[in-house]
Amino acid sequence: MSAAVHGPVAEVRGLTKGFDGRVVLDGIDLTVRPGEIVALVGRSGSGKSTLLRVLAGLSDDHTGEVTVQGTPTVVFQEPRLVPWLSVTRNVALGDPQRRRRKAAEARAARVLGEVGLAHRADAWPLTLSGGEAQRAALARALVAEPTLLLLDEPFGALDALTRLTMHDLLLRLFDEHGFGVLLVTHDVAEAVTLADRVLVLEDGRIAATVEVDLPRPRSHASPEAAVYSARLLELLGVETGTEDLLRQP
Repeated sequence: MSAAVHGPVAEVRGLTKGFDGRVVLDGIDLTVRPGEIVALVGRSGSGKSTLLRVLAGLSDDHTGEVTVQGTPTVVFQEPRLVPWLSVTRNVALGDPQRRRRKAAEARAARVLGEVGLAHRADAWPLTLSGGEAQRAALARALVAEPTLLLLDEPFGALDALTRLTMHDLLLRLFDEHGFGVLLVTHDVAEAVTLADRVLVLEDGRIAATVEVDLPRPRSHASPEAAVYSARLLELLGVETGTEDLLRQP
């Protein structure tokens, strides 16, 4: 983490935002602390990604109070790598001091080692697998030493085995760095596997909060995790066994 943080890394009070006369976020209150993973689940259009973009500073047309300590960084579902730059130079783009190119690339090389991608440092983005590309995107977020890591369905396009590997990587980095995490996901099992708290968004409001009181590492297939998943599916109005509905765009 870039600096010691006292209190929440993100705090939102009464956040309201609309588009074309439609309210997307309606009086949201939210707190994310250092060393905490908070997941947001909800149907498409419930306001999950909009809330994340506000916290990232990518959307400022809103009312209410939004406070973020330190540096927030974002990883999207698409890696969004620049195809004509090497993996190292792509990662260096996330460094606030990237104009000092040699130093930024040295820091990028270090972070690539952390995410297990040092052997692809000189590769071109189009030669990467889906998992490798997301590792590069994660490294680009980490090189800024964030206090708050914002994840917008970053594993949604990956195959099941690669997704589990990325879960393990995220948790290892989370333990090592101590940043706060806000994860937007359609996958209830993923939320239960990773998060300390799961917030259910409905019509722009936080309709429910579920505390996941299970030690890590967790298996989403365990009976204990299944109880939490079933509870979240119930809150989302989805019958147990139809979770795939939540993963559709």
